[in-house]
Order: sequence, then structure tokens, then C-alpha cells
Amino acid sequence: MKGSSFGYLIKEGAKSIYANRLMSFASIGTLVACMLLIGASMLFSMNVNKIVGFAETQNEVVVQLEDGLDEEQIADVGLELGLVDNIYNQRFVSKDELLEEQKAKSPELEDLLTGLEGDQNPLFNYYSVRVKDLSVLTGTVMRLESISGVSAVRAPDAVAEAFSSIKRAVSVSGMFIVAILIVVSLVIIANTIKVTVFNRRKEINIMKYVGATDAFIRLPFFVEGFLLGLLSALLAFGLLWIGYNYVLDAVSLNPSAFIQSAYQNTIPFEEVALELLAWFAGGGIGIGVFGSMFFVNRYLKV
Repeated sequence: MKGSSFGYLIKEGAKSIYANRLMSFASIGTLVACMLLIGASMLFSMNVNKIVGFAETQNEVVVQLEDGLDEEQIADVGLELGLVDNIYNQRFVSKDELLEEQKAKSPELEDLLTGLEGDQNPLFNYYSVRVKDLSVLTGTVMRLESISGVSAVRAPDAVAEAFSSIKRAVSVSGMFIVAILIVVSLVIIANTIKVTVFNRRKEINIMKYVGATDAFIRLPFFVEGFLLGLLSALLAFGLLWIGYNYVLDAVSLNPSAFIQSAYQNTIPFEEVALELLAWFAGGGIGIGVFGSMFFVNRYLKV
């Protein structure tokens, strides 16, 4: 294709956007709204997964040891724990240390537990470990219980199930929202192209009579879809960046300890900016071009 022909196609695509500016504005507005919702859903999902992941690491599993184990047997249990893939950060707490921890909780407990040192200590030795993935906690607990010298394992089963449910719900709802918004975007693009083809039907017929090829007639619509998608992506990306940082600034001022803990584990926008820009540009251009080329073949009889 000659340079002049390529320039003509670019010009025609841009001119078509201006000539149908109301529909173009509606298309861009809808695409921006859709991509904002998609981007917000992605950021929400990523932040929830990160916060839940942090919360998972704070859950302690207590591996209680049998009474009467000597130091070598206790060390052997520690070595066995190190071979379990789903746990990390193991810490041994002797029953004497546990007794002192209980005493330090309140003066009443200290008075109650005084005199139970040494052989009179009714508590137990244990290893405190943390779990990497709570979704497989049940299997991990079974593995820990099978270790020789372990009498019981105390794990946060209810918390594990809650976290797993949150992750599943966020993942499923996010995919559902994205699918709906993509369909809505394609419908809007289809209507824009339909109006454009109708408004230019006389010009298209003249082009066909003078020998213009089908591809030459379709390419301005390709350019129009490309530009609509790119403009929408850039606008949505900028608005999402501003809105996300505004929300984080507002959250940072909340005095709640829980909110502050969650805020410390949120993802800075700059950390995912390039990835989101690539998704927005690819998604916006893809929807615009696909919508243009698919529906122009439906409405344009060439």
C-alpha cells in the first residue's frame, strides 16, 4: 500500500470518529467505564489475595509433643517438620517457657500457676509453625500428626476455610464481571460501526464503483476501532491511577488498627502500572478492532 493510501485510511478513520462524535463519545465513555470496572476488579482481586496471603502467614499451627521426649527426640521432630513442604518458620517452645508466658498474661494467672514449675508443670512442649497455603491445611495437619513424637496438632480450620472461600469468591466474581463488561463493550462498538456504515453508504458505493477493494473499504473502520480502543484505554488507565491513589490516601487516614494492617499490605499502583497499561491497551484495542471488523462484515455488504 502506498504512503498516500495509508494516510488516507488514517484520515478517514479519524474523520469518521469526529463525524459520528456522539456515538464515538458513547463508545469511548462505555469502554472507559467498562475498563475502569475491569481494572478496579483486578486491583481489588490482587489486593484481597495479598491481604489474605498476609493473614494466612499470621496463623499459627501448634504441634504438641508427647510427654517424656528427650532433647534428641525433640530435635528429631524438628527435623521431620522441616521436611513438610507447606510449613515454615518453626519455633520450639518448651513447657517451662509456655508456663512463663501464661504467668505474664495477668497477675491472677501468675498467682494460680506459681509453684507448678519443674516436674509439677502440667503444660506441654510444642513447635509453633506457620502454613504457606491454607487451602491444603487438612492434608498438612494429617502429615504433621503422622510424625513420631507428635501427640496433637491444633490448626485454625475455620479461618482456613474462610480465607479459601474469600479467594474463590473474588476470583469467580472477577471473571464474571469481566465477561459481562466485554460483551457490553462489543455491543456498543457494534452500534457505532452500524451507524457509521449507514451514514457512509453512498460514499462506500461510489468507492466500489471506481474499483476500491473490500480490504481498502474496511480498513478505515479498522482504524476507527483501533483509535476508539486506544483512547478509551489511555483515559481509563489515567482515571484508574488517580482514583486508586485517592482511595489509598483516604484509607491511610483511617485510625482502625485492622484497616491500617490491611493498608500496609495493599499494592502500590506504580508496582502494577506497566502491567495494567499493557492489559488496558491490548484489551481496548482488541475490543475496538474486533468489534469493528466483526460487525463491519455483518453490516457492510461488500
